Amino acid sequence: MDIVPQIIVNSIVAGSLYALIAMSFNLIYGVTRFFNLAHGAIAAVGGYGAYAVLHLWNGSVFLAILFGILCAGIVAFSLDKIVYMPLRARRASQMVLLVASLGVFTVMQAVLAILFGSVFRSLSNKTPDTYAFFGTSGIITETHIFMIAIAILVFAALYFTLKATSWGRAVRAISDDSEVAKMVGIDTDAITGQVFFAGSAIAGLAGILVGFDTGLEPTMGLLLLLKGIIAAIVGGIGSVSGAFVGAFLLGFAENFGILYVAAEWKDAIAFGLLIVFLLWRPRGLIS
Repeated sequence: MDIVPQIIVNSIVAGSLYALIAMSFNLIYGVTRFFNLAHGAIAAVGGYGAYAVLHLWNGSVFLAILFGILCAGIVAFSLDKIVYMPLRARRASQMVLLVASLGVFTVMQAVLAILFGSVFRSLSNKTPDTYAFFGTSGIITETHIFMIAIAILVFAALYFTLKATSWGRAVRAISDDSEVAKMVGIDTDAITGQVFFAGSAIAGLAGILVGFDTGLEPTMGLLLLLKGIIAAIVGGIGSVSGAFVGAFLLGFAENFGILYVAAEWKDAIAFGLLIVFLLWRPRGLIS
């Protein structure tokens, strides 16, 4: 069918976006072992940080992207030190941390709505350049190409860092057993804060890409978070490689699924895939 090339492109683009959220979520989950619901709002912080530089302060695109990434990382790092680290010190349960992150998510979403309003905001003022392939059967934009390239580069960087650097080995040691990691001299609080910064910076980059592609709104983080968590669980919770694979599986399942059902069922397909994996392979594809 003529539409298949376009669906393949849409699947890869969606998978690239989900991969950025899922990889960053899994990176943080690996060292904290709780579902940080505020992660979706952090992606929105990155997007709105870039918007402030581009449209409120008339800065360059490069400066806007850099500022958005730093905003997301710094906000998440601060939240870890102010909210999550004291709770971990008191040995709070995962449920307490989950509820705390839900509160943080709600507050951050409200603050973004107060500062920027609830209407859609676009980071781009021009129609993106498009490229055709397979004749005119497939169309891809510059933003989509950039999104795919960024997802691949981030995955390669994370994989190399976690496998081949002393910092990555410390992160993996904390993921395996934080108490043992402390006993061998690893500063778990410092590493966890750094992981929050790095993972949230990646989420902020995802939010910026969404801003260039479809636009920003304060509530955008919820859907991004849900798709990222589904991809993370499908691929293997806590695994960066699993998150990358799971994200593309989710992207293809959604986009090919709507060949046979209405587009309104797209989110239902994603949750259906999640239920299938929870029932028959709860550890994910790569565990």
